[in-house]
Amino acid sequence: MDIALYYQEKGTKEPFILLHGNGEDGSYFKHQTDFFYDRYKVISLDTRGHGKSPRGTKPFTIKQFACDLYDFMTGLGISDAVILGFSDGANIAMEFAINHPDMVKALILNGGNLNPKGVKRTTQIPIEIGYKIAGRFASKSPDAKKNAEMLGLMVHEPNIERSELSKITAPTLVICGSNDIIKESHTKEIAESIPNARLSIIKGSHFIANRKPTAFNKEVEDFLQNI
Repeated sequence: MDIALYYQEKGTKEPFILLHGNGEDGSYFKHQTDFFYDRYKVISLDTRGHGKSPRGTKPFTIKQFACDLYDFMTGLGISDAVILGFSDGANIAMEFAINHPDMVKALILNGGNLNPKGVKRTTQIPIEIGYKIAGRFASKSPDAKKNAEMLGLMVHEPNIERSELSKITAPTLVICGSNDIIKESHTKEIAESIPNARLSIIKGSHFIANRKPTAFNKEVEDFLQNI
């Protein structure tokens, strides 16, 4: 691993890893950390090039972020963990669970997608326009270059085949908002493709974990208590 990921942890029991979305950092999960730390060791990561984690030189892709997660877990001697991923974090979690099923004790996928077509066009079109604009200035401005790389993740990534989801063996909760930016049909497709996955749709937007934490945490807690 060419970088050391920044992380914060709270609690002393079994590991519960939180993976944030595009352009965010581990602080997104403040309400989950405060809720679960007495039953778990809650570990909130900053993905490569996000928050306080350095960019490094390796590719800026979902597959690389999943490799980073593997290096992070093995570096800390974590053999398996409950993993909750939001948005791009859910995509990282899916990629990781496909390749390292034995390292995932339980999986919570919030607002993830298999490919860019899973995002509603009303959201995706402005992202594509922003990506093109940032790309024009990327050679002249470090901020534009970083912005282009972040937006590029949502334009070109992820690239997960539906058939690969059958490799996930951990108990899985697929959870989203009723007014999510991910197409509901796409979220249902993910849930149907993971063996014995449970689907939960909560009233709210893409950002339910942060904005509707009481309802979100209850769903996650009920799921974890019944696995």
